[in-house]
Amino acid sequence: MRKQIKSWLKAGVIDDKQLFPTSEGTPQGGVLSPLLANIALHGLEELVMNLAPSFDMKRKDGTQMSVRDKIKSVTLIRYADDFVVLHENLGVILLIKKEIEGWLQNIGLELKPSKTRIAHTLREDESEQAGFDFLGFNIRQFPVGKYTSGKVRGNLLGFKTIITPNKESQIRHYRELKRIINTSKGINQAELIKRLNPVIRGWCNYFSTVVSQKIFERLTHILGHKLIKWGIKRHRNKGRKWISKRHFHTIGGNNWAFTTREENNPLRLYEHRETEIRRYVKVKGNASPYDGNLVYWSSRMGTHPEMPTEISKLLKKQKGKCTHCGHFLRDGDLMEIDHITPKSLGGNNSYNNLQLLHRHCHDEKTANDGSLGNKSDCNSVKPEPPIPDNYIWVKDMLVMT
Repeated sequence: MRKQIKSWLKAGVIDDKQLFPTSEGTPQGGVLSPLLANIALHGLEELVMNLAPSFDMKRKDGTQMSVRDKIKSVTLIRYADDFVVLHENLGVILLIKKEIEGWLQNIGLELKPSKTRIAHTLREDESEQAGFDFLGFNIRQFPVGKYTSGKVRGNLLGFKTIITPNKESQIRHYRELKRIINTSKGINQAELIKRLNPVIRGWCNYFSTVVSQKIFERLTHILGHKLIKWGIKRHRNKGRKWISKRHFHTIGGNNWAFTTREENNPLRLYEHRETEIRRYVKVKGNASPYDGNLVYWSSRMGTHPEMPTEISKLLKKQKGKCTHCGHFLRDGDLMEIDHITPKSLGGNNSYNNLQLLHRHCHDEKTANDGSLGNKSDCNSVKPEPPIPDNYIWVKDMLVMT
């Protein structure tokens, strides 16, 4: 492993079809940086979990916590070289910080003081604000009443955890949109929309699982003002009313949609506030996209390299459940795609007319949906051939009359 990493660091860089030597390792933000960070910091989680039993941790009644509860009380979340340690006791946090510093020193690394801070998620003090930033999110707790309070095992906590895009992420995103607009004075509206839409969609999708709606509304508003200014600079001899009519149109209930004027197929700017806030479901235990559980990851993400796209999308749409019996579709189950309205009864192959069922559920549904009266909608079920007129059933046997 060390030999392979060393060869990567000294492999050089190709720029404009020319090879240049690497003088200072791999640049931060390069494709190798996250991988090398994961390799270097592998074992950090295990270090913290092994330390937990040795700490003096007590319950509210003053009794010593069990080893199992001590380990469960400490949380470490790491993404590449960014990590956060959570615990309710400041003393435990300080001890863990000291141990991590020693562990990092042994591999030639150290905590960067400007990016390291200790803060309470609920209470502020004179030197630190409540909450913390992690991977572009701000995580903070707020005191609330009993009707909106978070709960643990049915017990009210008295506060609620709120996660939002942090201020730095918002500023960086708007600066990028502003840069695109400022450098697009000579292009037409359609080209500007094509440049802005991927940036807006990508940022909104990243923050679509947290409390972002008010931020999306505000960004939609200030971006609209920026686009009006773009129109003023582009048409210096025209007034605001003319510019508004040319570049902004009514679509549905939105009277200020930034769109082109093509009536049949107008190109429209995607607005931040259009993004649907989706509830995030935590990944189960030690689940990994590479663990072979195709059904779980397909139903979670709507895609998997080893699962047909159509089945993956249906799994996600159905939240991993068979729509006929209501039970979960599990890895190893025999599954079949069914036409909700059978093709023999006028159904089509559109996505909205498809559902994923257990094979036995598909057989049962097909036997009762009327499709067998015309043409079978399922390869698993075949209509019985008609009985000839000169034959009758006698004690489970066909007898000629």
